[in-house]
Amino acid sequence: MSLKPITLYSHATGPNPWKVVMVFEELGIPYEAKYVPFAEIKDEPFVSVNPNGRVPAIIDPNTGITLWESGAILEYLVETYDKDNKISFKSGSPEYFQAKQWLHFQMSGQGPYFGQAVWFSVYHPEKIESAKERYINEIKRVSGVLNGVLAQSEYLVGNKFSYVDAAFLPWYGIVPRITGDAIDLEKDFPHVNAWLNRIQERPATAKTQKDRLVAMDTQQK
Repeated sequence: MSLKPITLYSHATGPNPWKVVMVFEELGIPYEAKYVPFAEIKDEPFVSVNPNGRVPAIIDPNTGITLWESGAILEYLVETYDKDNKISFKSGSPEYFQAKQWLHFQMSGQGPYFGQAVWFSVYHPEKIESAKERYINEIKRVSGVLNGVLAQSEYLVGNKFSYVDAAFLPWYGIVPRITGDAIDLEKDFPHVNAWLNRIQERPATAKTQKDRLVAMDTQQK
């Protein structure tokens, strides 16, 4: 049975929608991206899709499901479309629950702190060095947790690439731009750096990153 394309509401710059794109690409799920301008993200018609006014959100015509929050979307996609556990794990297995553990850590530990580092480094109207320092230190803390685990394994769960590895990648794209000389991933967190390189070598990831650059260029014109 051929699948109808899933509608993905996105924007080009933010990291969270690109986690979803990586899973689409890994699983060969057809999708159509609709880029929501920042000026319209809190207004109709988009808030009828996501009342929280954030991207990503999806509408899946194959199941009739509308869903928002990137972590929930990733879990939905692998449980609905990854029946062979290509990038996920057998339901009820230890790895199945460990993957959820890491996804929760990404959603609660990485995304918010990395995002606040961006806010206080780039967008906050006042320069508050103590706030910037706090969130850069949180980037270090999260990276230290990952580095310790990845010293023992090439990937976070089950020693194979999975959707939770994909979930962490997009936010790391902001590290060099935001932290400057404060963090050198290759030197300070070598196992994280090697892991990110492994993920980026995957064809699905390479295509996702290329598509993101094209989308960013298109939105800027």
